[in-house]
Amino acid sequence: MIKQSEPAPVALFVFNRPSHMKLAVSALASNEFAAQTPLFIFSDGARNPEEQKKVDQVRQQTKNVAGFKSLTVVERNENIGLAASIIDGVSFLCEQYGRVIVLEDDLITSPDFLRFMNQGLRLYGGNSKVASIHGYAYPVAEGNIPESYFLRGADCWGWATWARAWRHFEPDGAKLLKLLNDRGLAAEFDYGGNAYFLRILSDQIEGKNNSWAIRWHASAFLANMLTLYPQRSLVANSGFDGSGTHSGSDDVYKTLIGSAPKELKPIEVVENQLLKAKVADFFGKITRPDEKSSNEIVRISRRIAGHALRKLRSIRSRPR
Repeated sequence: MIKQSEPAPVALFVFNRPSHMKLAVSALASNEFAAQTPLFIFSDGARNPEEQKKVDQVRQQTKNVAGFKSLTVVERNENIGLAASIIDGVSFLCEQYGRVIVLEDDLITSPDFLRFMNQGLRLYGGNSKVASIHGYAYPVAEGNIPESYFLRGADCWGWATWARAWRHFEPDGAKLLKLLNDRGLAAEFDYGGNAYFLRILSDQIEGKNNSWAIRWHASAFLANMLTLYPQRSLVANSGFDGSGTHSGSDDVYKTLIGSAPKELKPIEVVENQLLKAKVADFFGKITRPDEKSSNEIVRISRRIAGHALRKLRSIRSRPR
């Protein structure tokens, strides 16, 4: 277990996109706390011989990664899929370190990302109401937006959590959906139907997707836990080129990478109703596809409201 004053370890999940990984690592290494940060790279195995070449390229690149306190590379012998890789990797690091910062290979971070994550982890580590710290902020920052704010649930585009919060993760999607319905929380969870989260969760139950993110969000939401967001996004996604497991080419979630304050100030741990309304309005402005376009529903929703675009857009595609 590392000291709370030391930077948390980063888990970077990679697969078969060497160019994306190169950008992600370069940006992360530019963070001011990179040299004090242990980096763990989890490399999933190829699904077929055709993918093996790119997986090998990614693994060769890991040998040249520098600029961090330490580097540990976990190479999967087989393809276990993104969901299993993240669940296993986050669980392992939470057990070993008590907290973890999580990234995927198409996430480009601000030089302030690690500072914001670590300050958030220290500020709210002892507060059982807080599930996670998030780096991406939805493009709704118009008007008087605070430097940080809370929304209910969890998120998945550059995030950090603690072992005490990750213990709430429930892998059984059917159980989560039943609890949402039994407690009368389904509509709120779904942002009044704008986010399609219920549809995504239902598809996960039916085996049409394998989203770990929707289950993480639902788990935290049911536990009435909150996630801290920055005023300006500290994460951008380079995977809008259709190369990812659940990626697409829509740029509705694109945002400029911003900066974070030098010293994050603590705020009251309650959901920000203004930002909740802004995010709901943002979702509501997205064109709703008809029932015949359920693939597109998922493509435009999987990271809506709590799960950013790359994981949102092709839920019916096979997980990596």
